[in-house]
Amino acid sequence: MEDMWSVAVGFFQVWMFVVVFLIMLPAMFGLSLGVTGLYIQILVKVLEWATLRIQRGCKEKASVPLPNGIIEREGGSMEEEVGALRRSRPQPLAGGEFALSDVLYFCKKGLESIVDDEVTQRFSSEEMASWNLLTRTNHNFHYISLRLSIIWGVGVFVRYCVLFPLRITLAIIGLSWLVIGTTLVGFLPESSAKSWLSELAHLTCYRICARGLSATIHYHHKENKPQKGGICVANHTTPIDIVILANDGCYAMVGQVHGGLMGIIQRSMVRSCPHVWFERSEMKDRNAVTSRLRAHVAAKTKLPILIFPEGTCINNTSVMMFKKGSFEIGGTIYPVAIKYDPRFGDAFWNSAKYNMVSYLLRMMTSWAIVVNVWYLPPMTLQGGENAAQFANRVKSAIAEQGGLLDLAWDGGLKREKVKESFKEEQQKMYSSIIVGQSSVPV
Repeated sequence: MEDMWSVAVGFFQVWMFVVVFLIMLPAMFGLSLGVTGLYIQILVKVLEWATLRIQRGCKEKASVPLPNGIIEREGGSMEEEVGALRRSRPQPLAGGEFALSDVLYFCKKGLESIVDDEVTQRFSSEEMASWNLLTRTNHNFHYISLRLSIIWGVGVFVRYCVLFPLRITLAIIGLSWLVIGTTLVGFLPESSAKSWLSELAHLTCYRICARGLSATIHYHHKENKPQKGGICVANHTTPIDIVILANDGCYAMVGQVHGGLMGIIQRSMVRSCPHVWFERSEMKDRNAVTSRLRAHVAAKTKLPILIFPEGTCINNTSVMMFKKGSFEIGGTIYPVAIKYDPRFGDAFWNSAKYNMVSYLLRMMTSWAIVVNVWYLPPMTLQGGENAAQFANRVKSAIAEQGGLLDLAWDGGLKREKVKESFKEEQQKMYSSIIVGQSSVPV
């Protein structure tokens, strides 16, 4: 019994030595021993071998590859497709006359949306080109060979028995550091020293948590990093976005007041740093929210505000409509594009399917988090441009830089029905097509 106890104590000492001296301390100072980089390189080689083995196995079994999409879309506008239907008629139409053939366009679009619309698929996991030895998102990925199955089994052991306990340990240390550190800093009087210590506590916590996810983050164009008194806006894939961005600099968070563990963390954070937390009743008061954010931006010494204008998580393939409220505050907007590498794990948080705890467990048992972050040049409201147009311009810049689809749809459709205003817009568009026919000579 004593021998087992001594072995357990020895194992614990080795474990804490690895956690504290080889992971936590280098992370606190922003250093890397190169272990994560080597791990990612080995992982890339293994996944490349697995991909080639799967492709060879599929050829041997003569499997039929699945198409990239369920249906093939023509991609034309309403005016082009309705015009083509009208021109195909044997007899020309009189000016302003309704054609029954126009119904075919709306029927086709309706069926396409029912089968495979471009909105709801943004709220489900991204389809992968090849199996990453984690999740079978493609039905072609079944048993291929014994060697591949052994590699998968070894991967399960490494992820659940080695990486998962290590990541849990680092997460507990990081969150404890955040709560204790920010609480102690909060007792200090307002000064530049307090601000520096607050930023140090936040930065240290996020760096430890990033190491706890085996995160490899590539920052591009760091000369465009958000500055104090500005507003940082980014596309939103996961709550981990905050950890990814705050690993390179501190931000003032904006969000709703929560209870439980999240509430404890929020209250400790706001003691040392001017984060902007709203009560549920205040969130419904648009003017109150805007006035508080304007007051924060007006103080040029405060940290830049971090906002995700989509208002919900999108699955790492697209950028959906930016809420214009974030662009009515004024000040300088610092756009940031975030793109995760899906080969190492699905970073998307499907809140309709997983709660926060389940999602974090999935992240801690994935291979790693590999992500690219692009800081775009700062942007301001131009003359003659309203907030909605400004939001669309920023969204387009983020989508282009991140290689994401630029969609005009509201991410709120994840939980709500289509707004009547959008239906009216489509009706007006069709009406203008009919009226436009009257100008064409018969």
